[in-house]
Amino acid sequence: MENQNMHTILGAGGAIGTPLANLLLEKGEKVRLASRGKRIVSGAESIQCDLLSFKETLSAVQGSAVVYLLAGLQYNHTIWQAQWPVIMNNCIKACKETGAHFIFFDNVYMYGLVEGPMLETSPYNPCSKKGEVRAKIARMLGDEMQANSINAMIARAADFYGPYADKTSIMSILVFDKLLKGQTPQWTGNIKVPHSLTYTLDAAKALVLLANDPKALQQVWHLPTRNPALTGEEYIQIAADILKLAKKPMVLKTWMLKVFGLFDKTVAELVEMQYQNEYPYHFDSTKFETAFKYKPIEYRVGIEESLKHFKQKQ
Repeated sequence: MENQNMHTILGAGGAIGTPLANLLLEKGEKVRLASRGKRIVSGAESIQCDLLSFKETLSAVQGSAVVYLLAGLQYNHTIWQAQWPVIMNNCIKACKETGAHFIFFDNVYMYGLVEGPMLETSPYNPCSKKGEVRAKIARMLGDEMQANSINAMIARAADFYGPYADKTSIMSILVFDKLLKGQTPQWTGNIKVPHSLTYTLDAAKALVLLANDPKALQQVWHLPTRNPALTGEEYIQIAADILKLAKKPMVLKTWMLKVFGLFDKTVAELVEMQYQNEYPYHFDSTKFETAFKYKPIEYRVGIEESLKHFKQKQ
């Protein structure tokens, strides 16, 4: 077998893929970026890849020591139902065939509404169509891990915020962007309940640590996320204070999203996920923090760094 020392990011260029690629390159690793559109990052190999094609997925994975699946699909449950199982199956087969270690970057939709903290051991109990898809593909990989037929792990994050998440984070879209434009910040659901947020750079750093630790394989990991979580009101207040603004937030109720959803399919897809914003959302990463002696960034510092990053992009 050829010398396999490449770190391949499937679905490169997003909120986690960009800082992950930068960190790996800083460490002197060989990095391959695979996505539908070619992404140019100095020092990294860049290829086009359709993950719905096994042939293209296998080609992207060849020669890899570690493969990270960070792909994002259009936020539409029918697309997810059709495409995610195909993508997961292609990635599993390609990594089994090449012997590459496989890290699947996952979310928490499969847990459904959880009373108390979300843990790695929380049962899959989805209460949404998108959650059902995430449970299905997590089980596909989990079954392979349990059978030891693949060297893999699942790395989960809460909703994220931070640098590079300007187009994919509700925090960036509804709070940071609006405040930086002098507009009224917004929040969906109950602004008074705590809601955990994972900082993008914490997630990227954690993926590098996991990739370099063989003992982390065949496990589920919650990526480092600051606890206790703050409320929507507190996040907005911190951001407004940093920018020296006095802006009273506007709360978008579920019925409002339903109305907006009549004209915008992406907003319509948010409605079934509103349970995440109406009830306390506690994401627990104690397992990772203990194993790697890692302390997640404080929310105020993370918000400050996020605002600095987005200001530079304006």
